Formats: sequence, C-alpha cells, structure tokens
Amino acid sequence: MVHSQYYIAQLNISRLLAPLEAPEMKEFVDFLEPVNKFAEESPGFVWRMKGENGEASSLLASPFEDPMIVTNLTVWADIPSLQAFVYKSVHRYFLQNRRQWFSRVDGSQVVMWWIPAGTIPTLDEAKRKLEQLETSGSRPDAFTLQQAFDAHGAPMTVPRLFRHDAATDQPTPPSQQ
Repeated sequence: MVHSQYYIAQLNISRLLAPLEAPEMKEFVDFLEPVNKFAEESPGFVWRMKGENGEASSLLASPFEDPMIVTNLTVWADIPSLQAFVYKSVHRYFLQNRRQWFSRVDGSQVVMWWIPAGTIPTLDEAKRKLEQLETSGSRPDAFTLQQAFDAHGAPMTVPRLFRHDAATDQPTPPSQQ
C-alpha cells in the first residue's frame, strides 16, 4: 500500500437489467469475486466496501430508491492507480460490455473525492457526494475524472485513457480515436 496524506475515494453506481439471480446476469455475478480479488491485489488499492462475509458490494442492499441500483465504493492511493485498474485490467472487459448487464442511469454514475489516509468512507457519505455532484457539478469535494481536483482543491488534468463513444456507448482507447 502506498502511504500518503490523502487517498481517492470513488463511488460508481449501475442499474441492473435484471435481478442478480437472473440467468442473463450470470457472467457478471460469476466474475464479481475474481475481479474484486484482482482489484485488491492491484498497485494502489487501499480498500473496498464489502459485506460482513466478504461479498461484493453489488450484492449488498442499495441506499438508492431504485432497488435495481448496485454500488461499488473503493479507495485508492491515487487517481492513476484507480485508472489503471479500471481501464488497463480485466475490469475493462466488464466496462466495455456493461450494456449486457446494465441500463443507463439518469444523472451521474461516478463520483470521486479525497479522504484523509486512514479513514473509510461510508455508503451514505458516498451517496451524498454523488448527489452533490449532480446538484453543483465537479468541485474539489465531489468530482469526476473529466473535471478532477487534486487533494488540495486545485484543478488537475487527468490523462484520458479511454474516451466514450456515444454512437456505440463504448469506451474507445486513445489509439483508436
């Protein structure tokens, strides 16, 4: 684990196309544990929300009104470590194929914010951060990769490893842009 004064917390939400026990969700559910294990072994990983028995946060009750919304709350040493896991690991397959399992969510799906090292964010706090992002846009205390801030509140440019292709609803590597 990297030691720093601040870590980056991130929440992402998704809306399931079907209940997790449905046959069409099998591939996603089958890979929750291995992908989460890979995340935990990734450089810069600090923490992830999970159930008392270690189950993935996607299997836990959601704090959102829509029961089909699943959550993922993690903490990373820095933004490049988070990006490397999301865009340059096995996770990328699930990101690129997300429309097999998830429908569009109205509003923001991802929010990030800096936390003091040694603290653990709560799901209620993360939900408030997402609501804050929706209400006020990217600010130092709740932001996106596209409008990021460093741990001291200064705007920062985060290299885009992928761009979103609106026509296909898929991330596109910079080499294909």
